[in-house]
Amino acid sequence: MNIQLVPLHYVYLAFIVLIIAVMVRRRDTTIICVAGIMTIGLLATETLSGSVSGIFNSFIYAAKELLSTIFIISIIVAMSRVLIRTGINEVMVTPLTRFIRSPQVAYWGIGFIMMIVSLFFWPSPAVALVGAVLLPVAVRVGLPPIGAAIAMNLFGHGIALSGDYIIQGAPKLTADAAGLPVTAVLTASIPLVIVMGTVSTVTAFWMLRKEMKSGSPVKLSDPISGEAVTVHPASSDSASIPEEPTVQRQPMPPRLQKVFALIIPLLFLVDVILMFLLKLQGGDATALIGGTAVLILIAVSLAAHRHTGQEETTNYLIEGFQFGFKVFGPVIPIAAFFYLGDAAITELFNNPLPAGSHGIVNDLGVALAGLVPLNNTVGAITMTVTGAVTGMDGSGFSGISLVGSIASMFAGSADSAPVLTALGQVAAIWVGGGTLIPWALIPAAAICGVSPFELARRNLKPVLLGLTVTTIVAIFLI
Repeated sequence: MNIQLVPLHYVYLAFIVLIIAVMVRRRDTTIICVAGIMTIGLLATETLSGSVSGIFNSFIYAAKELLSTIFIISIIVAMSRVLIRTGINEVMVTPLTRFIRSPQVAYWGIGFIMMIVSLFFWPSPAVALVGAVLLPVAVRVGLPPIGAAIAMNLFGHGIALSGDYIIQGAPKLTADAAGLPVTAVLTASIPLVIVMGTVSTVTAFWMLRKEMKSGSPVKLSDPISGEAVTVHPASSDSASIPEEPTVQRQPMPPRLQKVFALIIPLLFLVDVILMFLLKLQGGDATALIGGTAVLILIAVSLAAHRHTGQEETTNYLIEGFQFGFKVFGPVIPIAAFFYLGDAAITELFNNPLPAGSHGIVNDLGVALAGLVPLNNTVGAITMTVTGAVTGMDGSGFSGISLVGSIASMFAGSADSAPVLTALGQVAAIWVGGGTLIPWALIPAAAICGVSPFELARRNLKPVLLGLTVTTIVAIFLI
């Protein structure tokens, strides 16, 4: 598979390295991304006007791609705020506090629940469901919001999505590209997903627990109410209860609180049943949850505020959208740059790439694979790196067909082909599906009220260690 690399590829790669270096230093990348977009636009159009216009158009492209995520986050936040101010949230989570009594239980409980829900409905709608119900409980028992975000992220966008054993979207794409049966890739991926998931989640938990045991209080912002919360990391196995945030309450009769506290979980349970019966996944499942959240927001607002319920409903929506766009504002420029690595460059700059190109990022992955010798050991390492590179566009799925094709080239035997294919799939989705690329992990970050860049930084060591150990295991399996 010969791929011709042009100056666009090398410039894009140089800016990726620069952006990663800036991120590691915890500095803002907006200006670097804009410079990258402008430079690529200049090479693609060979005109200054086309280059400058490309900056704005790329922002619009990124906003359109992210719009559904922005909306679901904003609506869930709007609904959650009215539930907190009316006290319904307190009534809803009280039964759960009997089971979730420590940050350790909160971390693993949220993680496993997120994984199970994500296996059936994919992570984006699962984040909205799990976060809205369990996040307040987790914060109450001492788990920082960043810990809840890490758990939802690694178990949902990592373990569940990389295996994809129920919906089977990912293994179908990679298996077809590699010329293998889906069952072969599914079977080969089981030990790899288990190793990757175990190493990354345990490492992340160990790092989080070490930080919580440091003894200094952590100042946080309640992700839903927006009020200050102080969490005192525990010096023993049980964490202190965080100080209650000061929230402007809207009085509601206790009986009505209990009615809503019962009805709201039932409505979301009905959503889950409908998703299963109607086979709703991805965007369709997210839309069902979003619509349900809007109806809950309206009903609670009218019941709590009565004569001013119509106006207050709008105010809650405004608060939610303010939150959503505040979170997504810093992300759009960097997403705009990385989307140019895939289909965006064809749409925005009239396809400046050579014939046979699969997009800048995928071309770089193929070129990397072509630089190494064909044997199983080197093949496994190359598949991990190639999968990670193709995931840099923040999708995780856009490059896995290409990963499957490359795996078939590196396979030295019929037994090694499924392992290499599954390894490339795991690497691509863990990197691009939502654990390392900031805009891909926005749903978990936004629901938990933490910075997506901080969440990506926290995930970096656990995920890289997981990929290293998983690659070693794959070499032995081959």
